[in-house]
Amino acid sequence: MSTVANPSSSPAATSSALRDDAAVIGLVGMAHLISHYSQLLLAPLFPWLKTEFNVSYAELGFLLSVFFVVSCAVQAMSGFVVDRFGPRPALFAGLGLLGMAAIGFATSTHYLTLLVFAAVAGVGNGVFHPVDYTILNRKVSAARLGHAYSVHGITGSLGWALAPAMLVPLAAAFGWRVALLAAAGLIFTVLAIVFWRRRVLELPPAPHVAQHASQPAESAFGFLRIPAVWMCFAFFFFYAAVLSVIQTFATSSATHLTNVPATLAAMCLTAYMVASAGGMVVGGFLVADASRAERIVGMGFGVAAMFALTMALTPVPGVLVPVLFVGMGFASGIAGPSRDMLVKRSTPENATGRVYGVVYAGLDIGQAVMPLIFGALMDHGQYRAIWFGLALLQGVLIASAFNVRRVRRTLRPAMA
Repeated sequence: MSTVANPSSSPAATSSALRDDAAVIGLVGMAHLISHYSQLLLAPLFPWLKTEFNVSYAELGFLLSVFFVVSCAVQAMSGFVVDRFGPRPALFAGLGLLGMAAIGFATSTHYLTLLVFAAVAGVGNGVFHPVDYTILNRKVSAARLGHAYSVHGITGSLGWALAPAMLVPLAAAFGWRVALLAAAGLIFTVLAIVFWRRRVLELPPAPHVAQHASQPAESAFGFLRIPAVWMCFAFFFFYAAVLSVIQTFATSSATHLTNVPATLAAMCLTAYMVASAGGMVVGGFLVADASRAERIVGMGFGVAAMFALTMALTPVPGVLVPVLFVGMGFASGIAGPSRDMLVKRSTPENATGRVYGVVYAGLDIGQAVMPLIFGALMDHGQYRAIWFGLALLQGVLIASAFNVRRVRRTLRPAMA
């Protein structure tokens, strides 16, 4: 009997599939970088904005609150738009609104104008997670999906790092308005590239989900009855809480607890982000077996919690504080791709945008709530409590990950 070679397994076909996946991952990652970059358009420029508009830091902080509240609401709703009309129009609109907001910030002459464009930026930012994960889950081959999640997380971290590195020197040299106009130029450049390569992001036909004749049609909100979706929402709330504490208060509290030199203290957050990106590369390989996702999350945040407890319980020498941040960032980064796999394994095929929109709204809520709680601890000089609280949140993350798996396994017999 003769055998017929499968053309899809030929080296040429394999190479073509790899190029296709790389193109999708690269474009989505580039757009995700702009999303995170835009979250820090204003914060690095607060010293200039405070003088220009004669406002308090509380009023400047309120600009960020408006951004994240609007982003949260839009993120939950945009999933329905993505499932109905596809991710590409939402992606173009999101990038366009972020570019418009940057120009609006640059030309503002009143504080209220800044508030309006903070809301515009929040609308633009709110579309990215439903868009990104719908494209990745539908376009990237299963074998490379873990690496896609890894790149997605890395580009987000790079976006956070790029904003202050680009905006502060430009503001110091040419003024804050020029810095924001340059940011708008970058955003519109990425929009032009994504639009030029838009065919790469075209989705295949949606998978058909069989519907038994005796069953009623599933409503657009039916996915909200899946307990694992809400377990994932809780997980991302606490994940954002951990990230918010590290970005906002970890460095300051470590400075009060140790004799870390100012030059080293300034490097701690950057060291955390760079190490986190490195951990995500490793995590992308580890999550190739999706069944290990919960264990990888548990391992990563378990190690991170040990570093946090080390800071809370022991007299850490100042020169070792950046090392602690590196260890914590690398361990947390390893868990990043597995974090995204948890959601994918809990998502119905026909509701990807809606599920990711609701689940990732937990990120915005966590980032809005935790600064209020931990900021009060800082105001009362409870610097060790910052690190105890951080370790507690990381422990809750571990429990949440395994709770997602427990709920998913409990539902399988009933769903079958």
